[in-house]
Amino acid sequence: MNPNIRQQQILERLRAAQREWRVDEIAAALQVSPLTIRRDLDQLANDGSVLRTHGGCVYAGRMALETDYHRRVAAHFNLKQAIGAAAAAEVKPGHAILINDGSTCFHLTSHLGACGAVTVYTNSIAMISELNRFPNVRLFVLGGEYKQSQVSLDGGILERALEWLEFDTVFLGADRVDAAGRCLVRDEEVARTTQVMLRRGKRKILLADHTKVDGVGHVAYGGLGDFDLWITSKGLSSGLKRSYAKQTAIFEAKPKG
Repeated sequence: MNPNIRQQQILERLRAAQREWRVDEIAAALQVSPLTIRRDLDQLANDGSVLRTHGGCVYAGRMALETDYHRRVAAHFNLKQAIGAAAAAEVKPGHAILINDGSTCFHLTSHLGACGAVTVYTNSIAMISELNRFPNVRLFVLGGEYKQSQVSLDGGILERALEWLEFDTVFLGADRVDAAGRCLVRDEEVARTTQVMLRRGKRKILLADHTKVDGVGHVAYGGLGDFDLWITSKGLSSGLKRSYAKQTAIFEAKPKG
């Protein structure tokens, strides 16, 4: 693998996880030797992109906060990155899009740099530094009550702001997709806000890897039939896939390698 590509992948993992990564963890994830990773980290540290720690590194772009949200962003990393890349292919120059604070939706942001001039609205604080890297992205952060666990903004103020807006595409996540095709989250307030978001898009795209079928969520905000497309990962049982495909179009994103 080209060193520049490998170093970019290291930075993507650090930005997503927002925690310290050890050399052996990165080496295992990228399937190269620890010596190669140490050389990469030395280069990234010289560039000011990372801070070296004893045995590893942290992302230097912002304080590393290991929260439940960032752990979920980092979970199934390769699957979510593939979903993010496939979602970015649905974004066209000139589009105004809404991205909610889902952990899989985070991975869409890292692929927007090649989409041409786009306008992005989000309620996610965690996504700001990621989107700030791209000069082609005009960014609006939707205000509301700060939710520390989700590193995002939510509540009535946000919902009222959304009623005045319309988007070419709305990208939403889900904590769980049940056997009936309902999309569920863990919190009633989040479900209410997500319902409002769902109504504001000309196109609605669900970003959720196949493990969300066994996810945790008990408050439904909608169903697969409310979406134009579900971008997921390979791993759905044939029976469930047939059932889900009657409700919406399904695209299975394939991880690199």
